[in-house]
Amino acid sequence: MNGPISMAQPMNSARRRGFTLLELLVTTGIIGILAGLLLSALTGSQAKARGLFCQNNNKELAMAWLIYADDHSQRLAYNLADSAARTNINWAAGVLDWELSSDNTNLANLTEAALGAYVAKASTIYRCPSDIALSGLQRAAGWANRARSYSMNASVGDAGELTSAGYNTNNPGYTQFFTLTSITAPAGIFVFLDEHPDSVSDGYFVNHVYRPEWIRLPASWHLGGATFSFADGHAETHLWKCASTMPPSSPDAAGLPIDVSSDPRDFDWIGDRMTVSSWSAPSSRY
Repeated sequence: MNGPISMAQPMNSARRRGFTLLELLVTTGIIGILAGLLLSALTGSQAKARGLFCQNNNKELAMAWLIYADDHSQRLAYNLADSAARTNINWAAGVLDWELSSDNTNLANLTEAALGAYVAKASTIYRCPSDIALSGLQRAAGWANRARSYSMNASVGDAGELTSAGYNTNNPGYTQFFTLTSITAPAGIFVFLDEHPDSVSDGYFVNHVYRPEWIRLPASWHLGGATFSFADGHAETHLWKCASTMPPSSPDAAGLPIDVSSDPRDFDWIGDRMTVSSWSAPSSRY
């Protein structure tokens, strides 16, 4: 008679065995790489979403600006500089800084200013979702962000004393647009942009077109670019080419003014869309 059937498994390759240390390390490394790729893709998607949100904000402001002009016989909203911007007749009131000044967080400076009623007093439209730049003092005070990220092209609108002679003293020889009808190529003149937090201050974005030097600097929140809206109502994001245009978005990081005479590509791109020579497109205050 045959003996009892043995249930023992043969000692061969079918035998189960645990992972070796090398296999564990390789597996862990692969998981880490995949997680990194996933995180990078997620971060990129979030950045793109914030960029689209910012574009929409700019477009909403541009539409409000256009409707304001229609309601005021084609006269454009005031665009005042320095302390003169602390008035509700301006497109937005207040001057931002890195201190604990109330202008930094006072939403009424936006909702009660000239364009506030044209955006249903929605204060969030005035801030880029990527803009969380704060000073250490402001963070210690528990702030989450400042109220405004956007500025208006200094060549657009009445700037008070700076334009009382019919041109902008910052750019003599170039057109100051006082009325909507004076902008002969509205798709080529920007109105709003998101500005670097170091220079956003009064919301008056000015540079000397004839001198390759940043006085005010555009932001670079959006994968190295800034969002603009134009006088025809469209909005777009423009990516910068020069490292000098993209300092960190933090207090006192811009190092203004910045001489860009060695590579003025970004500066020239903005200058070409700020204004035109007054010889080619004369403006009228009335």
